[in-house]
Amino acid sequence: MFTHPADVIKYCPRCGCKAFISNDKGRSFKCEGCHFNYYINSSAAVACLIFNQEGKLLLARRAVEPAKGMLDLPGGFVEPMERAEEAVNREIREELGVQVTQADFLVSYPNEYIFSGFSVFTVDLAFICCVDNLSGIIPGDDVSEVEFIFPREIKKDELCSESMVKIIDYFISHKI
Repeated sequence: MFTHPADVIKYCPRCGCKAFISNDKGRSFKCEGCHFNYYINSSAAVACLIFNQEGKLLLARRAVEPAKGMLDLPGGFVEPMERAEEAVNREIREELGVQVTQADFLVSYPNEYIFSGFSVFTVDLAFICCVDNLSGIIPGDDVSEVEFIFPREIKKDELCSESMVKIIDYFISHKI
C-alpha cells in the first residue's frame, strides 16, 4: 500500500498541473507550472495520560478507523491556531465529557497516522492530566469505551500506534 504523500499527491493543489514534482525524499513538492511549493510537515496531536486513584491509566477504545477497536490514549489533533493545551481541554471534553483541571507536558514522539490511505505525519504531545470527575466520564466522539489498566499491564499489541507505546513506556521508565 502506498500511503506516503509522494505516492498519493499527483497534481498541484493551486493550478492543477501534473508537473508537481516531489523533492527532498518526499518531504516537499514544487509545481513546474506555477512554481507553488508545498512541504510535508508534521501535524500536532495531543495524547492524555489520566490516572485513577489506584494508579491505573485510562485507555480509550477507538470507535472509528484507523485502528478501530484498539486501545488509545484519549486526545486528537490540534486545530489550526489552537494551543496544544487548549486541544487537551477540548479533546477530553469531546471524548470523555469531563473537564481537565491540570495538564503537564510529559514527552513527544513522532507518529505516522494513516487516514483514508494517506500518511499524516504527526508529533504526538503527551500530557499527564487530572480531570474534575472520573466517575462522570461518558465515552463520546470517536471513543466507544474506556478502561483503566496499570501501565505495566498494558498489552502493547493492543495499542493503536507505536507512539502510544513509546509514550507509555516513557512514563513507566521515568515516572514510576
